Amino acid sequence: MMTLTISLKKRLTQSLAVLILLSIAQFYAQAHAAENNKHAATVATSAEDEDDDAASPNYVVREHYTKYEFNIPMRDGVHLFTVVYLPKDSSKSYPFLFQRTPYSAGVNSQGELHYGVSYFPKSIGPSVEFEKSGYIFVKQDVRGRYMSEGKWQEMTPHVNPKREKGEGNESEDMYDSVEWLLKHVPNNNGKVGILGISYPGFYTSASIINSHPAIKAASPQAPVTDLFMNDDSYHGGAFMLAANFDFYSAFTEQKNPTPLPKHWSGFDYGTSDGYEFFLAHQNLPNILSTLTPNQRELLQPTIEHSTYDQFWQTRNIAPHLKNIHAAVLTVGGWYDAEDLQGPLTTYKSIKRNNTGIYNGLVMGPWVHGGWARNDGASLGNVSFDSKTGDYFRKKIQFPFFEQNLKGVPNKSTPEVFAFETGTNVWRNYSAWPPQEAQSKTLYFGAHGELTWQAPQGTKDTSYDEYVSDPKKPVPYISYVATGVPQEYMVSDQRFASSRPDVLTYRTEPLEQDVTLAGPVSPKLFVSTTGTDSDWVVKLIDVYPSEYPNADAKERGKDVPPPAFNLAGFQQLVRGDPLRGKFRHSFETPEPFTPGKVETISYNMADVHHTFRRGHRIMVQIQSSWFPLIDLNPQTFVDIPHAKPEDFQKATQRVFHTSELPSGVVLQVLPDNSNSKSK
Repeated sequence: MMTLTISLKKRLTQSLAVLILLSIAQFYAQAHAAENNKHAATVATSAEDEDDDAASPNYVVREHYTKYEFNIPMRDGVHLFTVVYLPKDSSKSYPFLFQRTPYSAGVNSQGELHYGVSYFPKSIGPSVEFEKSGYIFVKQDVRGRYMSEGKWQEMTPHVNPKREKGEGNESEDMYDSVEWLLKHVPNNNGKVGILGISYPGFYTSASIINSHPAIKAASPQAPVTDLFMNDDSYHGGAFMLAANFDFYSAFTEQKNPTPLPKHWSGFDYGTSDGYEFFLAHQNLPNILSTLTPNQRELLQPTIEHSTYDQFWQTRNIAPHLKNIHAAVLTVGGWYDAEDLQGPLTTYKSIKRNNTGIYNGLVMGPWVHGGWARNDGASLGNVSFDSKTGDYFRKKIQFPFFEQNLKGVPNKSTPEVFAFETGTNVWRNYSAWPPQEAQSKTLYFGAHGELTWQAPQGTKDTSYDEYVSDPKKPVPYISYVATGVPQEYMVSDQRFASSRPDVLTYRTEPLEQDVTLAGPVSPKLFVSTTGTDSDWVVKLIDVYPSEYPNADAKERGKDVPPPAFNLAGFQQLVRGDPLRGKFRHSFETPEPFTPGKVETISYNMADVHHTFRRGHRIMVQIQSSWFPLIDLNPQTFVDIPHAKPEDFQKATQRVFHTSELPSGVVLQVLPDNSNSKSK
């Protein structure tokens, strides 16, 4: 550990010398081309990144801050590269605001990332309010990434009795970093805040376990929490194919410290149609063969570990979120295609394992990281009627850190800030899900109806059926794309309603609003002629047949394409699969007995949505959702090694009788329970 007698100026000189020896080279690069990219989207979503539109055009960072670069020693001798932006006004003290990232602490300039004290970002805080208020901003390359030493690990296990040389523990690395900064950076007030989005959200969570006493506030945002359980890698035991392939083909390991690669190279699909690309290769071995060994290095283990085994269990941070002393504000988006479950799991785990701290949750109508860079007024064809991102940054996030790091009184500190889609209103609750929410089941009927009444007096043979063909899977969007377009979370499902391999159930037009607040839980009675099957359930808001369209865009004089019609729009509210062989356990898969009726019961991610009066509630059921999730061969095989001949058609049945009442369990708020709003 460097002694306190070494001055800040001398330390800077030594750090710069290290960078000169490493050529102070350009590296990293613009985020992967599609904004749909999995964790890579974090590079763009972090408000500290350089192309952030949130920066005030009249505020120039370098006028108010001095930049320093350090190599901070950890307890095992590994040094972590850390950038510090120190306010030039030394007449007062400031708290630290810390972000730890695997995506580089460098500066994005003209499409490439650079290191060196001469490079400044356009913004360094989550919003310009922070920069004007005054913080010591810190950004650190985590162990094993870019300019930091050590060995990087995917979702660093918190408990690792067989830690190899260079491997670390994120809580310990944060503790050591804070200890060093407090001693070596002048004009600090002894308080530390930490935040990050997506992977940096995971590092935020992991860094506050057994937290340093100086850490007073933390905001894990879209935190990756349990990769197998409905986060990035698997949903309901089904592999999230399109997103993971797109991300890991660009996100690769490098020998560190290194200024390479200068930029990420996106995968060349040879087509703009991801559905076409993946279907042509069909099985996972063929799909993996399109990648280089370096591109497969991180992706292949996530595919090979296709059950909830020790590989995944040790990477689940939720059980370890204990001994936290900071105030915590966890943030997520209802339409986050990557880490929707992570914030909910993180909030619940912290609440269960820690007492005496503020543990808040914010859930808004946002895509992955959308609260940091977007105004949050709309998504695709769905409007939210206000700039929800601006509201969050100014009215929730900034006051949270000001209160806990500077002692500025905060008038509004409910435990839960939840945006209610449909009515487009912010609601405040004392817990999530709201205690007043009541379980109610919408049941399937014999003629496609969806009602609150269980089937009565129906025959045991009352069922609907369809043929699922892996060679003609149901797409998850109606348009051509690679990666995962973020709009898919609210996309129009009318294209799927017309397919013979999709079952559709819907209510009559609602006579009053129906507000949901909590998980969506399908409970199905099904059979299949195969020995395995996916069951995908989608909850949909059907707009009235008379509904105003958005303003038409100006068009030329030639014949234009048809305008998008919101009348009858089938907006996806929530959708998730369950891979049938995991119906009893995610650790021990079991085959189906062909023709035998089985129970399928699982929890999809939470919603907070109001189906307005005059709308209909719809549920769709299908057995593929391609290429969002990988294909199920519909035969009981090890899917990562499935052969083309393993993929077989299957006839699927969904029963709806008094003894086999298939439906979806919803958490419904009483009519007067959501009157408290902002």
